[in-house]
Amino acid sequence: MRKIISVVGDTKIEYDGGKYHLAFELGKSLVDNGYRVQSGGKTGVMEAVFAGARTSEKYVDGDTIAILPSFDANTANNFADIVIPTGLDIMRDAIVVNASAVVAIGGGAGTLAEIAIAWSLYKLIIAYDNVDGWSAKLAGKKVDERIRYNNITNDRIFAVKTASETIKILEDNIHRYTRCHHGI
Repeated sequence: MRKIISVVGDTKIEYDGGKYHLAFELGKSLVDNGYRVQSGGKTGVMEAVFAGARTSEKYVDGDTIAILPSFDANTANNFADIVIPTGLDIMRDAIVVNASAVVAIGGGAGTLAEIAIAWSLYKLIIAYDNVDGWSAKLAGKKVDERIRYNNITNDRIFAVKTASETIKILEDNIHRYTRCHHGI
């Protein structure tokens, strides 16, 4: 079974700007390397990562999964293959980050919430540190001092600048981050 990587970040970015290019390249690289891509399914980073995923020669229908905040499936971006309209608004953030790993590109308060939830769910988290927003502020750091894994001595949010660095961290670490959240 192919692993799903959730990508979170800004909903408003410049088309053809820096964050767009980073997300687009990440989407393509993820599918090139055998992953599926999940996001909140709206605009900005979410749209760019899905658009990039679709350009991969390995892309197949079903590689982009949109977890929408509303019940309206028509609010998904045009690159979403599987559309899940939750009706949960911001409470759907836990579903968005329930993937094998989470990658953040920029982001405001919504991305901060998604990162915090991913941390609490024991997810492997990767954050771009070369853009503005919460990903850069948290890259290379821990969200808190809890010990999430006894066998991972340097558990943290991994800092990256490129899609290739992201793929390398996934390859080196995804098998280590397997703990499941069983409630509080």
